[in-house]
Amino acid sequence: MRGLIATISSLALVALASPALAQQATKLGQHNAWGTYSYQASGGKVCYVLTVPTDKQPSTLDHGDIFFFVSQRPGQQVSYEPQFIAGYNLQENSKVTVTVGAKSFTMFTRGKSAWVENAAEEPQLIAAMKAGADMKVQGKSARGNATSYVFSLRGISAALDSIKNCK
Repeated sequence: MRGLIATISSLALVALASPALAQQATKLGQHNAWGTYSYQASGGKVCYVLTVPTDKQPSTLDHGDIFFFVSQRPGQQVSYEPQFIAGYNLQENSKVTVTVGAKSFTMFTRGKSAWVENAAEEPQLIAAMKAGADMKVQGKSARGNATSYVFSLRGISAALDSIKNCK
C-alpha cells in the first residue's frame, strides 16, 4: 500500500500537466487508494481525488501513467466530475467503458482523457463507486490496442467526503 501511496503522490503532478489542470496541486490527504488534492483556478479552488490502477492489461504494453480522477467543480456544492486519463492517446471517436459491479457507464474520449458521455449519469457512477470494491476501465489506444485497468475503490467515500466542502 505504501508503494501505491507514493506512486499516487509522485504522479499527481504529472496528471496536472493536462491543459485543464495545469496548476500546482497541493496534497490534502490520503484515504486508502485515493489521494485528495486541490489547486487554485481562475474560477476558484478546485479539489479532486485521484487513484492509479492496481492492474493494467495487456501486461506486455507500456501503458504510461494512468489515473482516474473525480473533481469537484468550482462554485458548485457536491457536484463531481469523473475523468479517466491514459498515458497514451485514446483512439479517436472511441468510447471507454467503466464497470462497477453490474453497472456500466460509457465515456467519450478526446486525446488522453475520457468523460462520462451522459453527464446526468455522473451521480450514478459516483454512487456505484462508493458502493463497489473495484472498478474496471476498458478502452482502445490510438494504435488500436484494447486496454483494461482495475482500480481499487477502497477509500473513495472518505476521499470524496473530505473534499465536499472545498471552497
